[in-house]
Amino acid sequence: MPPTTTTAPRTPGAGPRRLFWHRLILGLWYRPVEVLDEARDRSVWGAAMFLCLLCGALGTLAKDSFWAQWDVSPSLALQAMAIGSAAVLLASVLLGLVTHAIARRLGGNGRIGPTASLFVLIFWATDLPRLVLDVWLSASSVPVRAAASVTTAFGCALATLLIRGQHHLPTRKAVASVSIQMIAAVALLKFPPGSG
Repeated sequence: MPPTTTTAPRTPGAGPRRLFWHRLILGLWYRPVEVLDEARDRSVWGAAMFLCLLCGALGTLAKDSFWAQWDVSPSLALQAMAIGSAAVLLASVLLGLVTHAIARRLGGNGRIGPTASLFVLIFWATDLPRLVLDVWLSASSVPVRAAASVTTAFGCALATLLIRGQHHLPTRKAVASVSIQMIAAVALLKFPPGSG
C-alpha cells in the first residue's frame, strides 16, 4: 500500500497578503477603511515614493514657467522637474515624520515606518484628481478649486483614520496629530498664495 501524504491545511491569516500598489493607491478611494486595515503595520515606502515623484512631475507640468523653460531648453526644463519632484519627496517624508512624532507625543504607540509612509501615500493619493485637472486647467478655475476642497477634506479624514488606527488614539488626538501639517501643506500646495 503506497504511503499517503497529507498536506497541512493553510492557516487563514498565517501571513500578510501582498498589497499591490494599484490596490493600495486606488483602494483608498473606494474602500479606504479596508485598505488602511490591510496596510496596518506595513511600511509602503515604495508606493509612497512613486506617488510623490509622479505628483511632483504633475505639479511641475501645471506651471507656466515649466513650459516657458521648455521652449528655451527642454533639458533644463526636465532638470527643473527632477529637482522639483525630489523636493516634493523630501518635504513629504518630513511631513510624515512630523505626523508620527506628534502622534507619539500625544500618547500614540504606532511604528514610524507605517505611519510616515502611509501618511505620505494618503496625502498624494487624494490629491491626484486636483493635480490632473490642474495640468489642463487654470489653478484658479472652479473645477480645480472644487477638487482641491473635496480632496482636502477627504485626505484629512483618511489621515485621521490612519493615525487613530496606527497609534490607537481617540479621534480628537488623531485630528490634532495631522491638522497642523495638513493645513500648512494645503495652504502652500492646493491653495497657493496668488492663485485666487
